[in-house]
Amino acid sequence: MARFRRKSCITIIALVLFLLIVTAILKGLAPDGSPFSNPAGFEVFLKSKNDNQIQRENVNKPDQTKMNDFSKSVKDAQLEATLKKFPPPNYYLHAFYYTWFGNPKFDGKYIHWDHPQLPHWDLKVAQEYPQGRHSPPDDIGSNFYPSLGAYSSRDPSIIESHMQQLRTAAIGVIAVSWYPPNSKDENGEPTDSIVPLLLEVAHKYHIKVAFHIEPYKGRDEVNMFSNVKYIIEKYGDHPAFFRYRTNTGKLLPLFYVYDSYLVNSEQWAKLLKHTESKSIRDTPYDAIFIALLVEEKHKRDILTAGFDGLYTYFATNGFSYGSTQRNWDSVKAFCEDNNLIFIPSVGPGYIDTSIRPWNFQNTRNRINGKYYETSLRAALEARPDFISITSFNEWHEGTQIEMAIPKTSQTVYLDYLPNNPTIYLEITRKWAAIFGGERRKWQE
Repeated sequence: MARFRRKSCITIIALVLFLLIVTAILKGLAPDGSPFSNPAGFEVFLKSKNDNQIQRENVNKPDQTKMNDFSKSVKDAQLEATLKKFPPPNYYLHAFYYTWFGNPKFDGKYIHWDHPQLPHWDLKVAQEYPQGRHSPPDDIGSNFYPSLGAYSSRDPSIIESHMQQLRTAAIGVIAVSWYPPNSKDENGEPTDSIVPLLLEVAHKYHIKVAFHIEPYKGRDEVNMFSNVKYIIEKYGDHPAFFRYRTNTGKLLPLFYVYDSYLVNSEQWAKLLKHTESKSIRDTPYDAIFIALLVEEKHKRDILTAGFDGLYTYFATNGFSYGSTQRNWDSVKAFCEDNNLIFIPSVGPGYIDTSIRPWNFQNTRNRINGKYYETSLRAALEARPDFISITSFNEWHEGTQIEMAIPKTSQTVYLDYLPNNPTIYLEITRKWAAIFGGERRKWQE
């Protein structure tokens, strides 16, 4: 009898050890958060009969919430691994970005890729050049052809690709061409609805989004206040929304105002001067407003209007006073004397003869990247506050640094050969690092 008890004890001990070993193995194999990794998971056996049956079924099924969390963790880890391959973003380097492109898959039709060929203002000259619309996807309104094809700006995969290209170039901020809701440019459709997705994807890649306010119909100081209020209330809390800390310590949004000279300085002053009763200053919607400098006389107009700084936009050296690189030192001196932000704009070249077939005089050859590097060097020598790039993807004017490919069709396209499609992203990355280094020296 004693021998029997001894055998029984040995058997029970062996069984207990076996169960402990099995439990330990299962715990090691189970994902975090499963019943085996949380002692509370064993509370399933303490429920009532009905609860017990439900809980046992749940133990036998994957916990969907936990699995989703696990899947998200994997994706986050993959994204972090991807981000480590990119250079750090330079938030003092901005690129003008356009969301007005569309195609049948996402928009029901081609938008902007079918841009019309614009007639010359002189009727006699206009008769010498073709007029009509481009016919995508093989014939688009550009002298270059994008590696992503005639894409839609609403396509999440396109935005993802763009953010990867921007990070490859170390660009920290995109200045998005913006029209108020239900407003649009002459050849496009409303684009404000694209902004939420753009912010989300930009945030994934640690890129910030500023707004480049276009000269929408009827723009004046009154509706500008309303539209700035709309942007800040709708998008201002998003972590990708760009804000800049001023010398006074305020953290404010930054707005580029395209063709600001179309509204006179007295009207702008009502919005931008602290002394005006209906001013936006010292309200929750105060911001940094950057005016476009075209003619030399605009410097004084910008100052009188109450703008916080100026930019030059055009990628054609010599096209305007502001875009002429030899003027940048004196423009910078003017800005320093008047406490204005100076943002010169650089570009890889310029050609718009696909939509303005008569405009050969403003073409600037890329010279395999030399034109771009010369522009970047000139901007850096002026010791700017920021540098803006015209553009990431303004394909109509041939200023894009987005990847382009050789294209064979009835339409003759330019390309980046003998360099690869990423050449202008690589040049940008190089100068982003140089700019970052120089800025640190200036602050010492």
